[in-house]
Amino acid sequence: MTFDWTYFWASLLTPSPQFLNGLALTIVISIVAMVGALVIGLLIALMGRSRFLPFQVFASLYVWVIRGTPLLVQLVIIYTGFAAIGLFRFEDVDLVGVLIKGAVQAAIVGLMLNESAYISEIVRSGLESVDRGQNEAALSLGMTPLKSMRAIIVPQAVRIMVPPLGNSFNGLMKSTSILSVIGVSEMFQVGSTMSAATFKVFEVYIVVAIYYLLLTTVWTLIQTAIENWLNARAGLPRAESLLKRLFGVRTRRRPAAPTPALALQPTDVR
Repeated sequence: MTFDWTYFWASLLTPSPQFLNGLALTIVISIVAMVGALVIGLLIALMGRSRFLPFQVFASLYVWVIRGTPLLVQLVIIYTGFAAIGLFRFEDVDLVGVLIKGAVQAAIVGLMLNESAYISEIVRSGLESVDRGQNEAALSLGMTPLKSMRAIIVPQAVRIMVPPLGNSFNGLMKSTSILSVIGVSEMFQVGSTMSAATFKVFEVYIVVAIYYLLLTTVWTLIQTAIENWLNARAGLPRAESLLKRLFGVRTRRRPAAPTPALALQPTDVR
C-alpha cells in the first residue's frame, strides 16, 4: 500500500464542497457552543459564590456531574436518551431560511453544557484571584456589590482568565470530532465518509488533522492578540510570541535602556 501524494495534495489544496461544509459546520458549532458555555459558566460561577445555599449546592452538583462524566456519554444521553424516554426530542428547525438539524442542536447543547462546567471553575478562580480588599474598599466608597464586580473585580479577573479560556476553546474545537457519534456531518465525519469511499484512509485523515491544526493555530493568533491588548491596557509586558507558543522558540528582545545613574560627586562622599 503506497501513499497517494496526488490525492493528498488535491484534497488538501482543493477540498471538496462537502469537506468545506463540514469545516464551516465545525467552526459554527464551536463558536456558538463556546458563547453559550461562557454565559452558563458565568452563571454557575456566580451561583457558587452566592450566599444562598441552594444555589451553592446546585453549582457544586452541576460541576461534579458534568466534569465527572465523559462528553461522549453526555452527547448520547442528550440526543438519544432523552428521546428514548420521551423527555425531549431534537427536531429539525428552519431558522431564517437555514435548516438546523436536530443532531446539530444536540451537539451544540452537549458541548455547551460540558464546557460550561470547566469555564465556571476558570471564572471562579479568576474572580477569587483578585484581592478581596479591593471589593471591600469599593463597597466602603458607596458602590453596590454589582457595580463593584463590574467596575473593579471583573476587569482585573478577565486578564487572568483569558489564557485558560483560550485553551478551553481550543479543546472544544477538537472535541467536535466526536460529534459524528450522533450523526453530525462535521469535518471529521465528512473525512470518514471520504476515506470509506476512496480507501485513502491515511491521506484523508492527515488532511483532516492539518485542517484542525490550522484552526487551532488561527485561534492561537487571535488569543495572543487579545492577551496583548489586555496587557497593554494594564501597562504590562506583551504576551509570549507566537514562535514561543507554537515551537518553543524564544525571540531575541532588545534589552531596555538602563536608567542613567546619578553621578556620585566628590562632595557626596563622607
